[in-house]
Amino acid sequence: MRLVAGPIYMYYPGHMPVLLITDVEMVKEIGLCTSLNLGKPSYLSKDKKALLGQEKKLTLLTSNGLIWAYQRKIIAPEFYLDKVKVNLLLKIVISTFHQLCMFSSHTCSPNSILKGMVSLMVDSTTSMLSSWESLIDGRGVADIRVDDDLRSLSADIISRACFGSNYSKGRQIFSKIRTLQVILSKGGLHIGLPGLIYIPTKSNREIWRLEKEIDSMILKVVKERIETTQEKDLLQMILDAAKTYGDEDKLSTNVAADRFIIDNCKTIYFAGHETTATAASMALVLLAAYLDWQARARAEVLETCSDGVPDADMLRRMKMLTMVVQETLRLYPPGTFVVREALQDMKIRDLVIPRGVSFWVPIPVLHQDPELWGPDAHQFNPERFSHGTAGACKNPQAYMPFGVGPRVCVGQHLAMIELKLISEWILQIASFS
Repeated sequence: MRLVAGPIYMYYPGHMPVLLITDVEMVKEIGLCTSLNLGKPSYLSKDKKALLGQEKKLTLLTSNGLIWAYQRKIIAPEFYLDKVKVNLLLKIVISTFHQLCMFSSHTCSPNSILKGMVSLMVDSTTSMLSSWESLIDGRGVADIRVDDDLRSLSADIISRACFGSNYSKGRQIFSKIRTLQVILSKGGLHIGLPGLIYIPTKSNREIWRLEKEIDSMILKVVKERIETTQEKDLLQMILDAAKTYGDEDKLSTNVAADRFIIDNCKTIYFAGHETTATAASMALVLLAAYLDWQARARAEVLETCSDGVPDADMLRRMKMLTMVVQETLRLYPPGTFVVREALQDMKIRDLVIPRGVSFWVPIPVLHQDPELWGPDAHQFNPERFSHGTAGACKNPQAYMPFGVGPRVCVGQHLAMIELKLISEWILQIASFS
């Protein structure tokens, strides 16, 4: 007997009803839906509360309704394209080039928005590339575990961005969050099953221990920050938000305010490092596997940056590199699902969705559908993006590496710039296979 599922079908992982959607028109409707009755599933704040926060109402990833709208108002502006400051990130790369490739001396001159962050980010990138150079020196070739190094780089940068001068303690917090993430990922097949997170299994006891340690470390850093100066970083933004948010959602008590700060710090860590690190690793893997595209991308980089020093205009002109990054995100999107839940009975197109039903949109399925992308949908072909994302497939709504709709990833602009810059400076200093 052969069973064939259609583009929209219901199934139950555990006791939870899930509507799995691969119909691109339905996905478009979900993306265009601005109703606050469509939000994040409640199971995220239950099964993953140790990682995403104990209070589903207090973090951007898990909150819904007006509370989510307020959360996004706090976080999203910090990642708008005009605040990403392409030129400042380019100065980071330039400084790295000068130190590794013995270009002429250069001094970064960051503005007040990212002042203090830039030099720290230079330290992070210089340290990683210096370690690679030391492995190559004397031999001309070396085997490097790229994904581990890029994950450490991304974590180091987000630690510095979030905790400022306390970044060394931030890295310790990240290390424990990373361990927690690995443990929680092993229970992915049991989502939504009631009571499992309260059973004192070996893994649950380890989760409880790590959660307690992480919470304590974050509060210690917060206490030190309050007692000292106020730095312009993400942690200070969260602290200020906790104060102004108190009257609106009863955060006036110290316990509730602490929970708000802890949960949002965890959210920034989890969402802030993984996307870029994973995508950057896959971009390098694909360029290493397809040497013709590596050669084409390097030729473009060297031609555009003939003196080795890029600027914002040069980065925008690197069409080949942009196509490579876009194709990498198509084949290996950092997120595998767009997940939503009907918070009230609602209707989308001709379907009446009862309250409590979750929507799952499998991103890789849409990204590799031959009917949308052509017969080479499963192959690495950056040329398909030669006319931008709008001309890459039959329906642009099928391309969603950072999600879709009002809840699209707030850090997508920063991630895209970092991906292009990482690929660019590695193409300049090395060949890889």
